[in-house]
Amino acid sequence: MSKNSLSSASIDAAELTAPSALSPEATPLRRFLRHFFASRIATAGLILLCLLLLLALFAPWIAPQNPYDLAALDIMDSRLEPGASSSDDTLRYWLGTDEQGRDMLSAICYGLRISLLVGVSSTVIALIIGLALGLLAAYLGGRTEALIMRIADIQLSFPSILIAMILLALTGQGIGKIILALVTVQWAYYARTARSAAVVERHKEYIEAAVGLGLSPLRIVLRHLLPNCLSPLIVIAALQVASAISLEATLSFLGLGLPVTEPSLGLLIANGFQYLLSGKYWISFFPGVALLLVVVAINLVADQLRDVLNPRLQIQ
Repeated sequence: MSKNSLSSASIDAAELTAPSALSPEATPLRRFLRHFFASRIATAGLILLCLLLLLALFAPWIAPQNPYDLAALDIMDSRLEPGASSSDDTLRYWLGTDEQGRDMLSAICYGLRISLLVGVSSTVIALIIGLALGLLAAYLGGRTEALIMRIADIQLSFPSILIAMILLALTGQGIGKIILALVTVQWAYYARTARSAAVVERHKEYIEAAVGLGLSPLRIVLRHLLPNCLSPLIVIAALQVASAISLEATLSFLGLGLPVTEPSLGLLIANGFQYLLSGKYWISFFPGVALLLVVVAINLVADQLRDVLNPRLQIQ
C-alpha cells in the first residue's frame, strides 16, 4: 500500500472519529443540560418545582375558590375536615377549610403565588444590587472597596431575621415592604461573592490586555468581568430564593409579614397553629407540606447547579 493511500486512510479515520466543532452535542447548553439531568434527584426536584410554579401561576383557574374574596366565604364552612362538602353542597373541600371558611387547597395555591413572588423578586433585586456593588468594589479598590466591604461585614454580623423584624416593625406590613426587608438582608451575600470572584479575574491577563487597549471601565466590567463572575452568583441566588421564602414564612408566622387578607404559606400555617392540639391538624399541616416541598425542590435544583457550574467538581 502506498504512502498516499495510508495518509488518506488516516485522514478519513480522523474525520470519522474527531467530533465536529459544529456538533450540537458540543455546545455549552447541551453539555449543561446533559450534566444537570444526569442526577435523578435533581431532575425530580426540577419537575416538582415546575409543577409548583404552574400551580401558583394558574391558581385563579385551578383553585375552586378565591380565598381573598371575603364576601364569598361562609363562616358556616369554617374548620371543616378534608373531603367535606360546603353547607350548600356546591363545593367539596378536599383539604378542608380554615377558621374563616376558606378552602385550604385554594388558599395554598394563592399562598404559593405570594411566597414565590416575594422570594424570587427579593432575590433578583438583591442580586442586582449586590453584584453591582461587588464589581465596583473589586474594580476600583482602595477606599471604595473598603467602604463597601465594611458595610457588608456589618450587615452580615446581625441575624437576618432580626434586621427584617426591625424594618417591618418600622415600615408596616405589605408585599413591597417585606420585599424591601428581604433585599436588605440579602444583598451583602452577593456583594462579597461578586467581589471575591472579580478580584481573582481582575488580575488576569485578559483584563490587563483590555486595560492596555484603552477600553472603558464600564465595558471591561460588563463585557469581561461580569460574565466570568456569574457562575457562583447563580448558585447562591438559587439557594437564597429558598432562604427568602423560608424567612418570609417565618415573618408571616410571627405576624410581621403580609396582611391577613392576603395570606402566604407562613400566615396559613400560623392561622392553624392554635388548632393543632384540638385535632384540626389540616389547617397548618397542608400549608406546611407545601412550604416544605417548595424549599426542598429549590434546594435540590440549586445543589445540582453548584455541581454543574463548578469546574473543579467537574474535573473530579
